Amino acid sequence: METNIISLGPCNVVSPLHHMASLETVFKDDTQRVMYDNSLEKIKADMAAGVEPTTFEVAGPREKIFFNPAKTTAAIVTCGGLCPGLNDIVRSLVMELYHRYGVTKIYGYRYGYEGLIEPYGHQPVILKPDSVDTIQKFGGSVLGVSRGPQSVPAMVDTLESMGVNMFFVVGGDGTLKGANEISLECQRRGLNKAIVGIPKTIDNDIMFLDKSFGFETAFAEAVKAISCAHTESLGSMNGVGLVKLMGRDSGFIASYASLAGSDVNYVLIPEVPFHLDGAGGLLEVLRYRLAKRKHAVIVVAEGAGQDIMNADPNATDASGNRKLGDIGAYLRDRITAFFRERKTEVNVKYIDPSYTIRSVPASPQDNVYCSQLAQHAVHAAIAGKTGMLVGRWHGTFVHLPLSLITRGRRKVDPDGELWRSVLECTGQPACLG
Repeated sequence: METNIISLGPCNVVSPLHHMASLETVFKDDTQRVMYDNSLEKIKADMAAGVEPTTFEVAGPREKIFFNPAKTTAAIVTCGGLCPGLNDIVRSLVMELYHRYGVTKIYGYRYGYEGLIEPYGHQPVILKPDSVDTIQKFGGSVLGVSRGPQSVPAMVDTLESMGVNMFFVVGGDGTLKGANEISLECQRRGLNKAIVGIPKTIDNDIMFLDKSFGFETAFAEAVKAISCAHTESLGSMNGVGLVKLMGRDSGFIASYASLAGSDVNYVLIPEVPFHLDGAGGLLEVLRYRLAKRKHAVIVVAEGAGQDIMNADPNATDASGNRKLGDIGAYLRDRITAFFRERKTEVNVKYIDPSYTIRSVPASPQDNVYCSQLAQHAVHAAIAGKTGMLVGRWHGTFVHLPLSLITRGRRKVDPDGELWRSVLECTGQPACLG
């Protein structure tokens, strides 16, 4: 894996953080690295083979920086869907730029990448500490969001015409792919612009990260929906609480929320195929459960079971992602029809809390994490780092190339510890069908 980070040039400006005595002993440099695989077995194997282990550059303030803060313009954009913590990121970026480094010219582009395309008519806003002082108390994004790609050359033209030197892009997989293209276009034109990504995805599916911001808040909110589903299932004869959660390609929210809620009997995620029909299928297993216990709770990730619905594999949404069929409504209807055919009473209570979950303010844990991500993003950008993402790996904040983290998506390992914990907690069969 190529893990080196591109630098715009030598850093000759003394950091304004020098006056903060407490920071003088914690300046980082590019030689400080974190192991990609820190298992002893892997380290021994690399040493025996004479192979240099894969490492990531440690994030943090640099003693000397590339940009002169007094002559620097920064800009921020938030893209994709809403996610808890977006306002926390925006606020922390502005506070760090303005108060710690003295960058006073900061733009916010409205409604995602559309804000960089002139025909849309979204005027950028000027961001200052006073204008973002309390936004972390609210859900959503004060800048707004949008999905879908835009013209990379046109976006770079906007950055150049507005004199933007540092561009902070907050988004998920598709957004970060766009940020990588913007970085490459700047390099092709010979423009000294730092393009720094901050990972945003409720699904927690960005590679090489301990977690993405908003995930903890999301699954904590999902637990509330599961609790309601459990209560509903207990309130009627053969009650089935069915909850659909986010997770296009990865079942992290469904898995963690089910573990935390402890009321779930079946968890369905994209990484583990399942069948409805047959002796070992979900419907027969559910019938046996209801005969014994009279209630059940099912949690399904939105990307699960797409094969059993025969969803069109070529249909895509505005972001270019595969368009998903509604597995929640499909399961509701199939379960109802299955028991009706057998003249057995069933009461399915279907809950889809997706918009509620993604629009709430960040939890205290996520708030702290957002602040740290934003601070490290500013440290990286002002030091002239570009084409990179700031994230946390093995508990340490690191710099990751955008070209690396956009190669795939992080997924739940069906043979790993997390899924094993889910199976043990729910008691569901390892294979449904």
